[in-house]
Amino acid sequence: MTKGTRPATNMTKIPQEVISIQHLWAGYDREPILEDINLSVKELDFIGLIGPNGSGKTTLFKVLLGLVQPLRGEVRIMGKSIKKGRKYIGYVPQKVEFDRDFPINVWDVVKLGRLGKRRLLQRYTTKDDSYVAEALRSVEMLQLRDSPMGDLSGGQQKRVYIARALAMQPQILLLDEPLASIDPQGETHIYELLKQLNEKITILMISHDIGAIADCVKTVGCLNRRLFYHGEKQVTPEMLEVVYQCPVDLIAHGVPHRVFPQHIIEEINR
Repeated sequence: MTKGTRPATNMTKIPQEVISIQHLWAGYDREPILEDINLSVKELDFIGLIGPNGSGKTTLFKVLLGLVQPLRGEVRIMGKSIKKGRKYIGYVPQKVEFDRDFPINVWDVVKLGRLGKRRLLQRYTTKDDSYVAEALRSVEMLQLRDSPMGDLSGGQQKRVYIARALAMQPQILLLDEPLASIDPQGETHIYELLKQLNEKITILMISHDIGAIADCVKTVGCLNRRLFYHGEKQVTPEMLEVVYQCPVDLIAHGVPHRVFPQHIIEEINR
């Protein structure tokens, strides 16, 4: 060894926990929809959550956004309370209702994502504009910045809403059925976009479409009031039957869909 040099050391970074959910119960009018949910989300995770309608998937997101208060349990975001930690979250809802004839363009929709970064009545700045431009560039929509929203396809509109979430510079992205009402070609574009975004941002995505989830996420959880999640991209028919409460056949339709491989079921909510 040359004098004055130090031996090489393994500096592998341990992923930081960005969301911690412990024994969460939540619902409406004190009627629980979510029961004893436990989940640890690490930075740059890409978790897909599947389950039937009414299983509590959207309710879980509303808890993380501070829109539904837990009945009991603890939730931490970036080590902070929900009230302080939700500023790190960008959210893309399943549906955004709007009048297609309303005169608003792509740029102005994405600029709305900067509202949470400004004081009340504060004007937009050139810094805001730079973040809006970067968000549009990341979803390959900057060239359509002046286009009316009503003229866009479903896939293009979804990209704009993702850009709106990115404009706030989130560290965590919540996606509620991002592939709903999008044609197959648009789905492929969204798949690739999400994979690219996941290189820098932690993503949680909920869907009822097992095939869609399988193509782009890193790990999968099954949710129906209670959560079945073990940090792997594997689900068995038995696990699905517990969640969907009926027999489920796993059928492959070729690329991009594929069947989940066999694994040992583990329930973290014991």
